[in-house]
Amino acid sequence: MKLLPVSLGCDKNLVDSEHMISALAKSGYTLVDDESEADVALVNTCCFIHDAKQESIDAICELARLKDNGLKALIVCGCLAERYADEIRKEIPEVDVVVGMDRLGDIVSVIDAVLRKRPGGTLVTDDKHGMECDADNEFSLHNSSSERKSSAAGSWRTGRFITTPGHYEYLKIADGCNKNCTYCIIPKLRGTYRSVPMEDLIFEAKTLAANGVKELILVAQETTLYGIDIYGKKSLPELLCKLSEIDGIQWIRILYAYPEEVDDELIEVMSINPKICRYIDIPIQSGSDNVLRMMGRRTRQDEIRDVIGRLRKKMSDICIRTTLIAGFPGETQEDFEETYRFVNEMEFDRLGVFAYSREEGTPAYDFRPQVPEKEKKRRSDELYELQQAVSYEVSQELIGKELEVIIDGYLPDDDVYVGRSYRDAPDIDGLVFIYSDRELVTGEMVTVLIKDAKEYDLEGAIVDESAE
Repeated sequence: MKLLPVSLGCDKNLVDSEHMISALAKSGYTLVDDESEADVALVNTCCFIHDAKQESIDAICELARLKDNGLKALIVCGCLAERYADEIRKEIPEVDVVVGMDRLGDIVSVIDAVLRKRPGGTLVTDDKHGMECDADNEFSLHNSSSERKSSAAGSWRTGRFITTPGHYEYLKIADGCNKNCTYCIIPKLRGTYRSVPMEDLIFEAKTLAANGVKELILVAQETTLYGIDIYGKKSLPELLCKLSEIDGIQWIRILYAYPEEVDDELIEVMSINPKICRYIDIPIQSGSDNVLRMMGRRTRQDEIRDVIGRLRKKMSDICIRTTLIAGFPGETQEDFEETYRFVNEMEFDRLGVFAYSREEGTPAYDFRPQVPEKEKKRRSDELYELQQAVSYEVSQELIGKELEVIIDGYLPDDDVYVGRSYRDAPDIDGLVFIYSDRELVTGEMVTVLIKDAKEYDLEGAIVDESAE
């Protein structure tokens, strides 16, 4: 059987997809990227914000049309499946199975069951997995949030089918979230915070390293609380130290670190361990105390200012990324201006802005007043313009400096190599364009002298070449 996997949304979803693909490949499924060749399509969906929800729906509908051209099974899983299982089954009858978040580990049994349909349309199911089939041939593998398993999804030792370029990979260290921010649906979809046992993560990281991965990117809904549920304390520093001992791993990058959980122990480990990138992603969401309070966030301006100050005091070269939500319900012009001033003061190295997305099932859905879409866009645009100026100044300071860069690829039309420094996470940050007379290999680590800089991207040459 030929399998077409489609993974949408965040990097955490990607990790789940890679686990499922690996399990299916080991069970005899052949992967294809041409939808016309597929016997089975597996869509791992996202619904964190409206745009992600629409992308997932469009992808499902596009694949549903293939049912008239030989596609035998269409499987939908992930966040959209968890949130809108009944709606998907009703509105898109071409979908054979809707798989909830806690059932991803059963994906081989699910697809096998779908493909074993009897002539009368009844599915042969395996009751031990809790599969259900009704008279209308609707097949569901779905738990309510109250039935959430205690273990972290994706912690199976089935291996990973690497879909990234191969020299970097995401390591999902936990699932779920306990923060319950008023705008966020994730706790309802993925449950409470569940860490992946450290021994499983070490096993997985060693396997990735043996397959050529050099950069590990740690992800979770929140990485900084890692281990609190298993070991009774925050154990991210210990995990970082153990991961850094693995041969072949050269960079370890931390994403999704909540500001209130970044403590001195973590900062110390980052500052002394050469394998840990001096880079951290700290989503603050707003610079207004009033809005932070309405969001249900655990920090205020002074606390954010303190943690950023401690990071920079210990590591003067640290790259700090953050995200903001513009137009949260109840955000006044004064609140926005407070955020604007705070962003200008803090001079974050990297910053992303999202217009508030009103999501049913969250407390903020009913907050008043809701900010008009046009005003959300205006505020987003103003913050982006401010950040462009900040980023340009930060980038200009790098001219004349040497940076270690990992090669991501080559652009033949421009005769230039593309890479990233420790300051750049894949897909969300900038790039380093490198001119070199000698051939460079994807995944190679090189030292680059920076010669020019834009707002987000840098240009440079290999150090040994520029010295000649």
